Amino acid sequence: MTGVGLTMDGIIKAALDKGGIADITTMGRKTGTPRRKEIYFHSLDGRLYLTGKPGFRRDWLANLHAHPGFTLHLKRGVAADLPAIATPISDPAERAAVIFQARTESWGADPTEARADLDFWVETSPLVRFEVAEPD
Repeated sequence: MTGVGLTMDGIIKAALDKGGIADITTMGRKTGTPRRKEIYFHSLDGRLYLTGKPGFRRDWLANLHAHPGFTLHLKRGVAADLPAIATPISDPAERAAVIFQARTESWGADPTEARADLDFWVETSPLVRFEVAEPD
């Protein structure tokens, strides 16, 4: 974590609960080199997720499959570097529920439209759940 005496206090918890834009640093699956990427994270029903639009390959997702540990870099009002662990979600029913909720609640998609192309999103969108590690 960044900062002297910074803990998982109310400010950080509120930022996590809100979701939004952050950076993640993953470990390159082939090179072992740290890779930093701006990404949107979601807080849905008390759980944290990384996802994105469907249809193309994501290096960050492949990196997390190979090395699930990463750093979530909060920004935009709260600056903190939080160690985290990703768990890919492969179950189609769980993927559908989370992606639908992310699209309608976080991104403001019309529920009818979100249902209409949900199968495509479930089949081709990146999706991992993650947990932020408590500091030692």
